[in-house]
Amino acid sequence: MYDSYRPHPLLAQVPLTVSPFINLPTSVTLPYTYKSVPSSLPPSVTVDPNSPDGKARYVVSPSGEHAAHPDDVLAACRSLEQHLNKTRSDAEQAISAWEESIRQRELAEKRRVAPGWLDRDEKLLQPSRTGTSLGGQGDVEPSLLDSASPDQESAKLPTMEPHDEGKELDRAFGGLDLK
Repeated sequence: MYDSYRPHPLLAQVPLTVSPFINLPTSVTLPYTYKSVPSSLPPSVTVDPNSPDGKARYVVSPSGEHAAHPDDVLAACRSLEQHLNKTRSDAEQAISAWEESIRQRELAEKRRVAPGWLDRDEKLLQPSRTGTSLGGQGDVEPSLLDSASPDQESAKLPTMEPHDEGKELDRAFGGLDLK
């Protein structure tokens, strides 16, 4: 190892010549307004001393009153999205429950009008006979559709009278006897 202040023995043998075309640098004179650079760096502008978590709040509102870190903005957006999804699902459940209650009310009304019709799978209605005895099945009148002669059956049915307005007025206001 050689000493850094002593030249290398081979380089010491080479003569140096000064060229008239080369100007060696000279010392620079500093202006009076020159300020020296501080030896330590100033604190970072991206670190907020008021923020305990150390996140830089560089997303600033247009008014300049509020500042936030992008992660905080994303977290707020995600929580808002979750809230909106929850509100939407709650509203859909409320609407479906409301529609189901309407269906149940309509079904209850239909059951009140026709009991038993909607409760069974078979949809064949059979009329029940009133005023007939259980033992006497032979004296049951045949249906109008099953009758052989229309003349016999028509005699049993009440006849329809023509509409007489004079009789209706007499019935309502009493008869006026002309003498």
